[in-house]
Amino acid sequence: MLFLTRHFLVLALLGLCAGTALAQPTGKAAKGRKRYTFAQRDSESPYVQNVTKNTDEEQDVDGSFTRLGYRSYADMLTEISALKKLHDWADTTYQRRVAAIPAGGALVVTIHRQGPKNADLGNLTLTVTDKTGKEIFAHTPPHGTGRFFGRDLYQAKAVIPFPKMEPQELNVSIRDAKLYQTFDYTLALPAATAE
Repeated sequence: MLFLTRHFLVLALLGLCAGTALAQPTGKAAKGRKRYTFAQRDSESPYVQNVTKNTDEEQDVDGSFTRLGYRSYADMLTEISALKKLHDWADTTYQRRVAAIPAGGALVVTIHRQGPKNADLGNLTLTVTDKTGKEIFAHTPPHGTGRFFGRDLYQAKAVIPFPKMEPQELNVSIRDAKLYQTFDYTLALPAATAE
């Protein structure tokens, strides 16, 4: 009787461990993304530095690429002023476009994933913290599928209005709930010039 009870407990424990192992992410997702020794400046956004390795080569390996960009109020105002000259907009059109610019600029999140359902921005949670670790901004984009990008990759993009803040360095984490991966960045917030 004692032998059967012990045997049953061992089998139950093995079954529990096997179930736990199946629930955990495997492969690269379980290990997490590799980190740079020193943060690398993003090629498209001068305000952002990549902390986790996030290159086109890694995209070819596991089909997961996430880029964070930042557009300041001044950058967007300069672009709209150039478009006004190019398209000869009326003053009302120009004023409407200027009024639509977020006072703190905007974060631009671009993802590439394998398959259209995986390129769902709703799987992402964006969290911004200051140097002390205090959360100052959090956002989850709405759900939606991506558009075909090439090969078996799909792309989705979100422009997220950012609140106006003093110039400072912030930490930004983008957590992908489906991939069990977190992409980390630093954001050097410039002075906002919006009124």
